[in-house]
Amino acid sequence: MTVPAFSNLGLSEALLRVLETENYTQPTPIQTQTIPLILQGRDVLGIAQTGTGKTAAFGLPLLQRLAADRKKLEPKVARVLILAPTRELAVQIGDSLKTYGKPYGFKQAVILGGVSQHAQIHATKAGVDILVATPGRLLDLVSQKLIRLDQVSILVVDEADRMLDMGFIRDVRRIVQALPRQRQSLLFSATMPEDVVHLAHEMLHQPVRVDVAPPTVTADRIEQRLFHVSQQDKRKLLVDLLHDPALARVIVFTRTKHGANKVVEHLDKSGIPADAIHGNKSQNARQRAMENFRSGRARLLVATDIAARGIDVDGITHVVNFELPNEPESYVHRIGRTARAGAEGIAISFCAPDERGYLRDIEKLVKRKLTVVGEEPAIVSHGKPAAPVRDYAKKTPFNKRKRNKHGGGNNNHRNNNNRKAA
Repeated sequence: MTVPAFSNLGLSEALLRVLETENYTQPTPIQTQTIPLILQGRDVLGIAQTGTGKTAAFGLPLLQRLAADRKKLEPKVARVLILAPTRELAVQIGDSLKTYGKPYGFKQAVILGGVSQHAQIHATKAGVDILVATPGRLLDLVSQKLIRLDQVSILVVDEADRMLDMGFIRDVRRIVQALPRQRQSLLFSATMPEDVVHLAHEMLHQPVRVDVAPPTVTADRIEQRLFHVSQQDKRKLLVDLLHDPALARVIVFTRTKHGANKVVEHLDKSGIPADAIHGNKSQNARQRAMENFRSGRARLLVATDIAARGIDVDGITHVVNFELPNEPESYVHRIGRTARAGAEGIAISFCAPDERGYLRDIEKLVKRKLTVVGEEPAIVSHGKPAAPVRDYAKKTPFNKRKRNKHGGGNNNHRNNNNRKAA
C-alpha cells in the first residue's frame, strides 16, 4: 500500500517546511488518517499505541486551524487546551508544538504540578493560544479564577486510558463540563476500557474513529528476555548487566517510588551513576534527570510506571524490568520506550518467585512466552549467576531471530526507515 506524503494531507507550506527541516519524511498511519479529519473540523477518537506519532497527528492540524482563525487574546483565556496525564508528557507535547509552530509565533504555556504556580500564572495572564496542562493543576488555577476555559475552541485529551489509571477521569470530566459546547474535541487512547468509552461519548460529537492499534501488542523489533531470579539477588544481577557497555542507554523500571530510590542507592554504591524519576521527585529534579538522559549526559534512568508514557527518547538500547508490573498493559508501555523510530531494542525482565502471576498475565497479553535466559526456576542463586549475564545484553541479528509461533511478524505498517514525528 502506498503511503501518502505529508504534502498530500492538506498541510500548509509553512508546516511542510518545518517537517522537512526536522527530517520528518513520511507520515505514520495515525497521522495519515487523522490530520485530514482534524483539518476538516471533525471530532476524532484515535486509538493508537504510544510512540506512533500522535502529537504530530493532532498538533500539526490544530496549529493550521489556529492560524486560519487568528484572534486577539483576552486575559487568562486559552484557545486550544491539551490535557496530558503526566508532567513529562505535557512538557514533551509543549516542546513539540513549539517546534512545529515556529512559523506562526503562537503564545503557549505548559502548566503542571510539582512546581510553583507563579510562573504559570504569569505565562497565562495575558491569554495563550495553546495551553498544555495536567488536570490537577489546571483545576487548581481555574478554581482560583486564574485561567478561563470559556473560549476553548479545540480540546485534546491525550492518553485517556492513562488518565483513568492515574485517577484523573473525574478531573477530566469536570474540565470538559467547563468548556463551551461548541468546540472541536479529540480523544486519544491506547486502549478503550469502559470508563474511557463513556468519556468519549460525553465529550465527542459524531466522532470519526481512527484505530491504528497494531494486531501484535508489542513491537517485533524488541527482543524480550527473562531472568528467573530471587528477590534478594536482583540488585547483584542488575549491576552485572550494567557493567556491559552494550547497555548504552537504559531505563530500569520499578513498581514503587521507594523501590526506585533503593535501586539508585545500590547502583551509586556500586559505582554506577543513576537518576530516579517518579511522583515524589520535584518537577525541576524530574526535568533535570530527563534532560541529562535525553542529551546523553546520563546513561541510566530508574523510573516508575507513572513516567512510562512520558519518556520519548530515541536511542534507548535496553529496558530492564527490575520488578514486573502488576498491570500487564504497563509492561507494553514500559518496553515500548526502546525500539523507537525504526531502531531495535532489548527488554530484560527479572521475575522473582512471587511475581510468577504477573508474568503469566504479561505473556497472555503479548501472546508469546518471554525468552528465558538460563535454566528455570532460578538463574541466580546467592549472588552467583549460573551463566555469563553479559552475553544476554547483546542483540541477536534481526534476520536470525527465531519467530515465536504466537509472536508473529511486524504488523504495524510503519516505514521503519524514516524518522517519525513525535
